[in-house]
Amino acid sequence: MSSIRQEGKDKIIFVTKEDHEMPSSAEFVEEDPNDPYEEQGLILPSGEINWNCPCLGGMASGPCGTEFKEAFSCFHYSKEEVKGSDCLEQFRTMQECLQRYPELYPKEDDAPSIQTSEESASAEPSGTNTAAGFEKDSDPTRPNSESSAES
Repeated sequence: MSSIRQEGKDKIIFVTKEDHEMPSSAEFVEEDPNDPYEEQGLILPSGEINWNCPCLGGMASGPCGTEFKEAFSCFHYSKEEVKGSDCLEQFRTMQECLQRYPELYPKEDDAPSIQTSEESASAEPSGTNTAAGFEKDSDPTRPNSESSAES
């Protein structure tokens, strides 16, 4: 006979050899595709867009959420040969909205970089440029000592 022990949030079940020999009586509950708390992907089984998907990064609920939803919906449902080519106006409207909120939607150029300019300056060897050094050493008028030795 199995025994069950509760430790905090965990339930520990010890089973016997006899328990393993009996067929399982576990019943699987099919997921409800309409359960708003059930984790779904970007596209729901119905083919609709899941605006609550964490993959959207909150874009659907920000100040430009309406514009984002219109542009993304247009792209998703687009039947054009070049998908989304009929959605340029919606994406332009969304871009204009994003530009009105630069503190929430920074351009990639404006986003803080991982490496500061001071760090990047110290990371480069001072006064040497490998490409310039290579060009200086590869003077075509001077014989290359390595290729001369190989000949």
